[in-house]
Amino acid sequence: MRWSKALIPTQKETPADAVAPSHVFLLRAGMVRQLGAGAYTYLPLGFRVLNKVIKIIREEMDAAGASELLMPALQPVELWKQSGRYETFGELLMQLTISSNQTIALGPTHEEVITDLVRDLVKSYRQLPITLYQIQTKFRDEPRPRFGILRTREFLMKDAYSFDADVEQLNASYDAMYEAYCRIFDRCGIPYVIVEAESGPIGGDSSHEFMVPSSTGEDVVVQCPACDYAANRERAEIGELPAAPKFADSTIPFEEVATPGRRTIQEVCDFLKVDESTTAKLLVFLADDKPVAVLIRGDHEANEAKVRRTFEATTLVAADAATVEKVTDAPMGFLGPIAIKIPLAIDRSVAAMPTVVVGGNAVDIHLKGVVPGRDFPLERVVDLRNAAEGDPCPRCGATMIVKQGIEVGHVFKLGTKYSKAMGATFLDDKGAEIPLIMGCYGIGVNRIVAAAVEAGHDANGIVWPLPLAPYEVLIVPLQPQNAAVLEAAETLETQFREAGIDVLMDDREQRPGVKFKDADLIGIPLRIVISERGLKDGTIEVKWRTDAAAHQVSAATAGEAILAELEATRKGLAATCIERRIARAAAKGQ
Repeated sequence: MRWSKALIPTQKETPADAVAPSHVFLLRAGMVRQLGAGAYTYLPLGFRVLNKVIKIIREEMDAAGASELLMPALQPVELWKQSGRYETFGELLMQLTISSNQTIALGPTHEEVITDLVRDLVKSYRQLPITLYQIQTKFRDEPRPRFGILRTREFLMKDAYSFDADVEQLNASYDAMYEAYCRIFDRCGIPYVIVEAESGPIGGDSSHEFMVPSSTGEDVVVQCPACDYAANRERAEIGELPAAPKFADSTIPFEEVATPGRRTIQEVCDFLKVDESTTAKLLVFLADDKPVAVLIRGDHEANEAKVRRTFEATTLVAADAATVEKVTDAPMGFLGPIAIKIPLAIDRSVAAMPTVVVGGNAVDIHLKGVVPGRDFPLERVVDLRNAAEGDPCPRCGATMIVKQGIEVGHVFKLGTKYSKAMGATFLDDKGAEIPLIMGCYGIGVNRIVAAAVEAGHDANGIVWPLPLAPYEVLIVPLQPQNAAVLEAAETLETQFREAGIDVLMDDREQRPGVKFKDADLIGIPLRIVISERGLKDGTIEVKWRTDAAAHQVSAATAGEAILAELEATRKGLAATCIERRIARAAAKGQ
């Protein structure tokens, strides 16, 4: 491909609304262009990267035994009502009315559609196990599309679904997809961390996320450097805390203190001149529409996923002020655990406190010197809060760290959530009708592209990993009007193309500085510079995007030398992938 014939609209300036590095550089490098909020066109360079990701995904999914199909993006909402997700998915579900006043949805995911398909086509245990996948455009009415192609309303996803006869088959299907994901991300050349995850609106009882560390990532990863425990914040557990010290004098009663107009923890602490860590806040939720309360330390955040699991609820929402006052007989901002009338769960960090400041269940009243276990019962003490930097690891007790990350993949064990709801059954070897056991496995194709840029960039532009780069080699003839320079460039171009190398030639009549800046911006791994001076000296300049300096090769044997460098790099990448596979297999065998 010749640059002069391609559509590569590079930009010198950073777009005003771009903040994340991937957003900035994909726009500046002319790889994507925004059409509207949460909707992007992939220009030729960006589309090439997208297709390279798709090729890797497809090869590894096929190698893992999955079969590809393609399902409609248009979905009858009746399927969503059958599964019970029509309400829980909420406003993210894009809906429209077509002829005959039929309401349909633009598919944000395809659990319902694939379950409907399989319940009609799979009837016997002899047809199981089976894993089906597609690469399809999805739609979600994302209220805050941001960070370019990281969070959009229209996006490309690889979603796969396994159907099994029993838990043993499910575990095997899950393991196969888990390993396929590792191979995909290894081959893409992006750094990733596998974390325990919350299933969220998808459902299911076991899941893992594949995260790419990034300071602009919207997900929070909690990790233990000592034992490699990792989980997203929604799922992260907290290790055992030190036991509370003995209270010096349990006969001293708590003290009622007037706190006029002080409703927030910060306001109360400022007024009483105490630290937030010495207080506790009582929060009221509706768990499956039933009021429940949780008590957590004032400087901590409640983890709604943990709260939902504690009360064995399917849905959980924060109660509004009117509901709070109705079920507690106390105003919002002054709630406390003493004599609370609704089910109460207490976070372990509160139970470990010798005394605590809490709400007094009356307007403008708080209580000091309240003793957990004496002044309110410790009947349901569980982990209810978000893990934070410095918390003990639940596996080994070491201090955990917190990082941000970008989710690029997610695997779930769904069980029978959808098959039971939608009547997807099969006959086992005894003729009994059994619900299909399902797994779900998703990869954000666009997100891999963005995450690769987040993980690979510098001040000058993108640094693509070789497997994802739009072109592997960029040939830059500095004086394309010079016959000798152009002939040398074309000779290399032909040699590389015949060897199966993706090559772009910058044949523009531009100053060297412009060409070099654009080369760094679009991030092609290997840049070859051919100049009049170099040819006179019998050399051609070669520079890897990851190297600070260029090196010279003989013009007479440049093609062979450069192909050898590319082959060595490819072999190194392949060797790394193999080493990681061996390490995973060894860890699994322990």
